[in-house]
Amino acid sequence: MNPDPVPHRLWGGRFAAAPAPTLEELNRSLPVDIRLWREDVEASRAWARALAGAGVLTADEVQRLDAGLAAVAARLEGGAPDAADEDVHTLIERLLYEEIGALAGKLHTGRSRNDQVSTDARLWALRAGADLAQEVRSLQRALADRAEAWLDVLMPAYTHMRRAQPVRAAHWLLAHFWGMQRDRERLAHALERVSVLPLGSGAIAGCAFPVDRAALARALGFREVSQNSIDAVGDRDWICELVFVAALIGTHLSRLAEDLILFSTEEFGFVRLPEAYTTGSSLMPQKRNPDGLELARGKAARLAGAAAAALGLLKGLPSAYQKDLQEDKALLFESFDALALLLPATRETVAGLELDPETLRRALADDSLLATEAADVLVRAGVPFREAHGAIGALLRRAESEGTSLLELPESVWAEAHPAFAAGKPRLSPETAVEARSVTGGTARAAVVRQLEAARAALGR
Repeated sequence: MNPDPVPHRLWGGRFAAAPAPTLEELNRSLPVDIRLWREDVEASRAWARALAGAGVLTADEVQRLDAGLAAVAARLEGGAPDAADEDVHTLIERLLYEEIGALAGKLHTGRSRNDQVSTDARLWALRAGADLAQEVRSLQRALADRAEAWLDVLMPAYTHMRRAQPVRAAHWLLAHFWGMQRDRERLAHALERVSVLPLGSGAIAGCAFPVDRAALARALGFREVSQNSIDAVGDRDWICELVFVAALIGTHLSRLAEDLILFSTEEFGFVRLPEAYTTGSSLMPQKRNPDGLELARGKAARLAGAAAAALGLLKGLPSAYQKDLQEDKALLFESFDALALLLPATRETVAGLELDPETLRRALADDSLLATEAADVLVRAGVPFREAHGAIGALLRRAESEGTSLLELPESVWAEAHPAFAAGKPRLSPETAVEARSVTGGTARAAVVRQLEAARAALGR
């Protein structure tokens, strides 16, 4: 279909001439909001029924409008037309005129594009949000599956990117699981606030016809109706919330990606990435680059920018609808589109991860990882922790100066460090250090098993 030479308009009687071409192009949002056509048709069919309930339309008119809107939907299912219309609402009304003639002009009674677009976008967000929640859950499940498979594998954990203490590999993976669990909970709470129907608010002052907004909300699957027409048409808090949730999901994906990138380098070598989720170099034949994970980091920056842009969009606006809000949908769509690409690729990367047990064994041979456990031995003997900390620190300094390791220092040196070691230096190992931490949230096997059970229960919600 070629662009219309004389575009259909939802306004214009007040104007003697068409807008300037440059303004026409700037003002046109159809390339962005065309993806709301299903929601616009659905809300329009519900609105026609509401107008009939208010006595504005006859049963026959509703039937004809409904059939016309169904025909419009069928046309749009075949692909968006190459149209010059201002926005998706204008496009659908024009197509409806083509289907049923002048009756199409009754559909907009009591309705404004202000409450119409907010309704459409909220409907879209509710469905896209449900899909997003499922994708996050699927990634969580992949993390839990890997954690369960690696329950008895130990690895060094890091603070300040320095080796700190031994932990179970499962514990490390589940750390990422719980961040994403919070994301899913935040998303669920945000979607509750999305599920508020603005339709029936008109342009700013409400609808002049007695439509049953509660019935309209039920028909469209909304939880409740908005209470103030001025607020309803200008409220984009929910978009700020959703793009913030998306940005935080992106941030958590970026942190997971960074761990996997580091731990899969030749310098660490703890994990091997599945080959299908790496790419090669155009120059260096040996390279297997973690491009998917690097893109997760990069797209997280874009997602954070969308959250900042959404807040900036609102901060200087007066109440009610302003045209600035036309920009909101691009931020929402781009955020959800980015996650729709990132989450499946990250999930499949996690599902295909392999550990390198030998590299992990070598890393765990660094007995400085057991320094905290050595201090805890003194604490169990009644030594104040700060004194114990100092004694083990002195031993580490001695080992470093002599070019040896903590556990290779002779027993006489341990006895010099603290009288509590007079009977001999302690028997320490990564296994005993990990098993000593059996509290909830700790790294002992029983604690991690309980954590896995809690994770599986969270996935059931």
